[in-house]
Amino acid sequence: MNASKGLLSVKELAEELGVSVDTIRRAYWKGAIPGFKICKVLRFDLDHIRQTLRTGSLGMAVRAGAVRVGDSRPRGTRKRPR
Repeated sequence: MNASKGLLSVKELAEELGVSVDTIRRAYWKGAIPGFKICKVLRFDLDHIRQTLRTGSLGMAVRAGAVRVGDSRPRGTRKRPR
């Protein structure tokens, strides 16, 4: 789809992987997928995401419950990726 573009938005990556936008954001904040924050916008390298999927670390994170619908946390405890 946009592989030649380089970096994908959250919406583009969600469409590429066949998941929701919320799942992509949640996976990013949990550290399950690598991404970049440019100003206030998240961007993802599709090749790097595909490599992560091939190694199985994202699939393991989903199965282990690191990324799930309705995941909540107490206020003020969000860990930001480095």
